[in-house]
Formats: sequence, C-alpha cells, structure tokens
Amino acid sequence: MQHMALCALVIGCCSGFVSVGHAQEQNSGTGPKTQLQPADPAPEGSLFNLPAPTLGGRQFWGDVTFRHGWRIQQNVFTEHFRLLDPRDVRQAWGSRAACEAELNKQQFPTMTGDAVVVIHGIIRSSKSFAGLQKQVQGQGMHVIPFDYPSTRVPLKQSAALLDQVLKSLDGVERIHLVVHSMGGLVVRTYLQEHEPDPRLNRMVMLGVPNQGAEMANIMKDNLLYKFVYGPAGQQLVADPAGVIAKLPTPKFEFAVIAGARGTPDGWNPLIPGDDDGTVSVDAARLPGAADFMTVPALHSFLMDDATVQNATIHFLKQGSLREDGTTHPIPVKDEEPTP
Repeated sequence: MQHMALCALVIGCCSGFVSVGHAQEQNSGTGPKTQLQPADPAPEGSLFNLPAPTLGGRQFWGDVTFRHGWRIQQNVFTEHFRLLDPRDVRQAWGSRAACEAELNKQQFPTMTGDAVVVIHGIIRSSKSFAGLQKQVQGQGMHVIPFDYPSTRVPLKQSAALLDQVLKSLDGVERIHLVVHSMGGLVVRTYLQEHEPDPRLNRMVMLGVPNQGAEMANIMKDNLLYKFVYGPAGQQLVADPAGVIAKLPTPKFEFAVIAGARGTPDGWNPLIPGDDDGTVSVDAARLPGAADFMTVPALHSFLMDDATVQNATIHFLKQGSLREDGTTHPIPVKDEEPTP
C-alpha cells in the first residue's frame, strides 16, 4: 500500500494529483521551430502567420507581456516569441518587436484600478484558476493569468518572466497576487532578484511550501520525478541551507491558506503532521503573514474550494480572510539573543 502511494505521489508532489483537468492544461505542442519567409511586407523579425489555435505546450512558453487578455510569450528552447489573443489564437510570431507591433495595432484603452495576478504551481497552468478568476472579475478587478514554464526552468528564470509581466501592466494602480504552491516561491524569488513593483498590495498564498516540501526530499533522486519536474523540482526540498530557506518574506500584506485534514497525520502518511496530501500545514506557514487559516481540501483543488475563494477575495479587499474581520497572523519569531 505504501509503495502504491509513493508511486502516485511521484506525479502528485507539489502540484497535486494529476487529473484529467491537469492533462487539459498541459496538452502537447512546442510551437514552431523553423523560420518561414513572410509572404507580405511585415515588421522586421515577424514571420508568416496563419491565425490558428495553439496546440498548447504550456510548459515550453513563458509570458512576458499582458494587455487586456492578449499576451506575448517566449519559447524556453528557441527563444522566439508569439502573440496570443484571449482565445489562445496565435496572431503573430518571430521577434518580440514584431509581436509588440501587432499588439499595438489593437489600440486598447489603458487599464486602471486593481489587478490580480494569479500564479499557478509546478506542472500546472493559469487555467487551474478558472473558477477563482470568475469570482475576482465579478468584483470589478482585472485578472492577469500568468503562465510560465514551471517544469523547464529554475525559479530565478520564472521570476524574471514575472518581472516583465508586472512591468507591462501600464495604468494599473494596485497589484494583488494569488499564488498556488510553487507560484508563491516564484514571487518570493522575484522579491529577491528584482526591484519589487511599488504597486504590490496584497497576496494570498494557497498551499505554498514556504518551508520546503517534504515530498520533494523523498522524491528528488527519483528519475521520473527529475524528468517530470525539471530543475525547479530539485529546488523544492526542505533544507535549512537550500534555495527556499534563503528567500525573503514579502514586505507587503499577505495571507496563508493551507489545506488540512484536521488530524495529526493528515492525508499523506509520508508527510509528518497534518497536510493537504502534498504540502504539510507547517511547511505552508510563513512568519509575517497577516492572516492564516486551514481548509479541508486537497492540494490540487484549493483554488476551487468555495471557502478559499471567498476568503481570498475578502482578504484582497478587506485585509482579512474571514468575513467577521478577525485575523490569525503568523508572528515572526523573536531573534536569538546575542551571546
């Protein structure tokens, strides 16, 4: 029984259990790799394009620009760019300048007000936030579904993509973040490697392994785990001298929501203490959080839980996860006295 659980968790670690929904998020396709000569005059660096839905390949592309549902993405292998419209139809590809020239033809109005950037975990995509996105949009806030090649690049490279997307949000007055699993570590890496955007206001962390993921420690040497999760998967380990231990705590308001079974041993017998099947409650806690709560939900489905959605929106708007305004902050541990 334990052997079967271990095999299942090879795929489940740090992103949750693979499901049909996950497969739909990660449909195959790597994008074009050969350069074609344009049939008509076009901006320098542009390639002949027949608008058509993409084949997916979400683990090979990272967002660099977002504007009213349109996005420019870069391929992690070929380094060329593509422009996708809100229906994921490719409208241009080639150089970044060519994609920006095509995007500028749309003449969008400048965005104003609040924007919420949703950041998925490893092996997932922004589509995993579909339900929560609708709830946020119902509150009159822009939703920025950030996609990055989570299994192909280390955390620093994903953080660099996030930096570019945030800088592209012209006109937005305040930026909130809702992050799931490794998405929270991408944000903390961004804060470490880049000058934080002054518009960052509040963040809700869902099942983020802020102290490292115990399952990553168990699986890090497994060949299947290495193949599926790539370089970032190796950075998820719980290690006092590891990558996660050195990441900064956000200086803006943030809350932590952890999945839990409500029992001493949780859902997963391989993880010490209560857990969501992938990340322990203790690993999700991050001192300095303005609010904290647990919900009886598994890791992969935290963003689909109604309680989580309501708590997330309430924190973004009011600064507390609970409607009655009470908070349960995670205090920062007192520094050790100097001997």
